[in-house]
Amino acid sequence: MEPATIRPRSATGTTLDLEDSESLRNARDLYLNLIRDTLTGTLSEDSDVIPGINTSCSTGLARPAAHRIAAALRRAGIEVVLKRPYDPTKREGGLDWPARAESMIGIKRMDNIRFCIETAIREGVPGDLIETGVWRGGAVIYMRAVLKAYGDTTRRVFAADSFQGLPPAKPNQHPADAGDVHYREDALRIGVEQVRDNFRRYGLLDDQVRFLVGWFKDTLPKAPIDRLAVLRLDGDMYGSTMDAISALYPKLSPGGFCVVDDYLTHAACRQAISDYREANAITDTIVSIDTAGVFWRKQS
Repeated sequence: MEPATIRPRSATGTTLDLEDSESLRNARDLYLNLIRDTLTGTLSEDSDVIPGINTSCSTGLARPAAHRIAAALRRAGIEVVLKRPYDPTKREGGLDWPARAESMIGIKRMDNIRFCIETAIREGVPGDLIETGVWRGGAVIYMRAVLKAYGDTTRRVFAADSFQGLPPAKPNQHPADAGDVHYREDALRIGVEQVRDNFRRYGLLDDQVRFLVGWFKDTLPKAPIDRLAVLRLDGDMYGSTMDAISALYPKLSPGGFCVVDDYLTHAACRQAISDYREANAITDTIVSIDTAGVFWRKQS
């Protein structure tokens, strides 16, 4: 079989010369699937429950007691691990919380990231990539891996996060966030240096990776971004989601993708998206990824 040559266009319009032979496609798939399965804990079948780490999982212990015991033992260099059977169906849909993996979004939402970026490269949709709310960095690491696999050296990957967890709710300002307790989750407080190190361990920390450190309301309006090809929102709350989409959606190129991680599982997040779309007359069709995430493609 003669190899076919494809020349997708980069964010700046530069042609990327890629000989898309069968061997290259196979090597690219092998690399990206391996990175995906490692980032999501699929390869290692990461299914342990560690009290105080993946706290949304059932520990079999009263939660306050589990926290106190685990914290005391960690100070002594001992980690409490409760074994749980690995369920590939849950991991595919991001329905469990791996204790050690860099991402909890599962296979389907990771595959959606690849689909969006590959489409942007193939069709020449201009712009950078961003995730707002990165936790341990798994999704943005995968964004950088996809660019690496295609030899795209022009697009940047932005990792935007407070890197200190979620903010306390402001129900007077955002009633939909009333009662939200995400700010209490110590496991969501992942520092920027840990995320940088995660990029480094995968060999993907370079000048194409940028970190926006701080609350979205402070960092995103002044972020050094002209255009976006992929906007991935993972802010959980109404306020965080609205701050992110308000600052960044106007920069999303026609043909670009808006992905919302928590749309189907977090009512406050869904309300923020609905309010923004209604206020800005956005009627592009929302497509489900799995039981949590959705996306749409910006038409104009």
